[in-house]
Amino acid sequence: MRTNIIGIMSGTSLDGVDVAYCSFEKVQNKWHYDIVCAETFPYSGEWTYRLQNLEHTDALTFNLTDSEYGHLLGQLVASFIKKSGLKPDYIASHGHTIFHQPEKGFTKQIGSGAAIAAECGITTICDFRSLDVALGGQGAPLVPIGDELLFGNYDACLNIGGFANISYKINNVRIAFDISPANIILNYFAKKRNFDYDKNGFLAKQGCFHEKLFTHLNSLDYYSQPFPKSLGKEWLIETMLPCFAHFQLSPEDNLRTLIEHIAFQISEVIKHTNIKEIFISGGGAKNKFLIEKIQKYMYEIKLFMPNDLIIDYKEALIFAFLGLMRINEENNCLRSVTGAKKNNCGGCIYYI
Repeated sequence: MRTNIIGIMSGTSLDGVDVAYCSFEKVQNKWHYDIVCAETFPYSGEWTYRLQNLEHTDALTFNLTDSEYGHLLGQLVASFIKKSGLKPDYIASHGHTIFHQPEKGFTKQIGSGAAIAAECGITTICDFRSLDVALGGQGAPLVPIGDELLFGNYDACLNIGGFANISYKINNVRIAFDISPANIILNYFAKKRNFDYDKNGFLAKQGCFHEKLFTHLNSLDYYSQPFPKSLGKEWLIETMLPCFAHFQLSPEDNLRTLIEHIAFQISEVIKHTNIKEIFISGGGAKNKFLIEKIQKYMYEIKLFMPNDLIIDYKEALIFAFLGLMRINEENNCLRSVTGAKKNNCGGCIYYI
C-alpha cells in the first residue's frame, strides 16, 4: 500500500522552503519512493530578516514567530496542494533551526506543527530532533536513516547544503556526521557582493587562494574531533567567522579559499575509508567549481550526480520518510549516527 506524504524542509542557508509530495511503498522488505512533484518557495525579505535575527529576540517574539511561521508553512503547503490537485495522507515538517546546542541538551526548530495541521486540515509530524537530544544524542544528522533505506546501494551519501554532511557504513553500521560548513558560509560572502549565492563558483573563481587562511581553517578543533558530531550556526559565528576577520581578505578571496577548504575536508574524511562511489545531493552539488575541486582531491572516487529533483529535494523527501516511520512507530534516528543512548522514533504528531 502506498503512503503519500508532503515533506517540508528549510535549511540554514535560507534559500527558501522546499515542499515535496512524496509517495512510498514497501515491496518485499525494500522501500521504494517517488517524488511526484515539488516546489521551492523563496522567503520574502521580511521573513529572511526575521529568521536570521530570531535568536537575538525576547521570548514573546520567539514564540509568536514560531506560531506565525507555522501558519506560513501551512499556507504554502495548502497552496501547493491546491495547485497540484494532490492530497497527501500526512505532512512532515523539519521546521527551521534557530538553536542547535546538543552539548547543552537542547535544539529548537520553529514552525508550529499545530499551525500547519490547522491550516491544511492534515495530520502533521514535526520536531524530529528533540527526543534524540534528550537521549544524549546530537539530534543530527537525521538524513542517514533515509540514506540507509532509500539510497543504500551507494557506498556513501554526501549532502552539500548549509553544512556538508556524509553518511556511510563501517562494519555494516551506518554512521554520519557534519563535515564542515558549506552553503551557509559561501552564501554569507556571496551576499557581500549582492548575490544570494555564488552560482557555479563564479565569484570564487575570481579570487585568489590564501594559504595561511586555508591552514588556519583546517586547524579548527572540530575537524580533529571523532564522530558523532554536528555543526550549528552558533559554531560558525563563534569559531569560523573570526578567522576571516583576522585576515581581512576580499569576499572573492575568502570564497576561493573556502571552496578549497570544503573540498579538502571532504577528502580528509573519505581517505580513511573504503568508499569508491559517492551519491551527492544538496544545493552545493550544483556548484560546478566546488565539485571540480572535490573531484581533484578524490580523483579515484566516482561521484554520482542524480537528477535535479533529487539534488534539490532529497532532504524534503527524507523528512517525509521520517514522518512515515514515526507514524509506523519505527525508529527513525540511529544511535550509531547521533551518539544517543538508543535508537529512537522522534517526532511530534498533530492529529486532525
